Amino acid sequence: MKKQIPNIFTLLNLVFGCLAIVSILQNGIVISHNSEEVQLIEMPERIWLASFYIGLAGVVDFLDGFVARLFKATSDMGKQLDSLADVVSFGVAPSMIVYQFLRLSFASQENGIEISTMFLLPAFFIAAAAAYRLAKFNLDESQHYSFKGVPTPAVGMLIASMPLIYWHSSNVFVIDFLLSKGFLYALILLLCWLMLSNMKIMSLKFKGNNLKDNIDKIVLLLIALPAIVFLQWLAIPVIFIAYLMLSFIFRNKMTH
Repeated sequence: MKKQIPNIFTLLNLVFGCLAIVSILQNGIVISHNSEEVQLIEMPERIWLASFYIGLAGVVDFLDGFVARLFKATSDMGKQLDSLADVVSFGVAPSMIVYQFLRLSFASQENGIEISTMFLLPAFFIAAAAAYRLAKFNLDESQHYSFKGVPTPAVGMLIASMPLIYWHSSNVFVIDFLLSKGFLYALILLLCWLMLSNMKIMSLKFKGNNLKDNIDKIVLLLIALPAIVFLQWLAIPVIFIAYLMLSFIFRNKMTH
């Protein structure tokens, strides 16, 4: 039974991913039944709740590995199960967030509601790239203290920040930028390339107690803390960019 505890955390990751998808599918209208008629009631979209569930998925995704090492219960099945859950929580759910943002972007223009689905389908390139990246990771035994390509959870967390920024920001420029079709299509291409590339990306696992061996992660932490305090939800894309830059700066010090 002890060996199954990490798998329970992994399955919880999957459940949170499913709850995120349910939140994304809330289209702003519910059907209310009474004794006389069926009435349509307008309700606000709840995409921002998906960010909360993806965040929880990220927490338990971190904990399942920690728990597996704690109980010495790592296994090939656990590795495969973890990737399957990650495809849903950090691939499919984020793709649906981008899909909804594209839909909102087109809906803001004349006759945008009638736009062809073909213009929205590129959002799911992210899910496809995430699945491919995770399959490649499972076949590569060398990625321990650095990765080849940006990890799928990092991409999922970045996309999960978009609804939080959009629905909690009073900055008109930021809101308009998030609904820019050019930005959204460029983001899709960039994130897919980052996941599928072989560029060295640092792992957040600490290597022993040596300060020198963990300087990249310490610098990232020093950037993240004030960013969170001063930028709130905007801190997430800032931290993501810092993560990429530090990975590039310290790439020669990384070992797989």
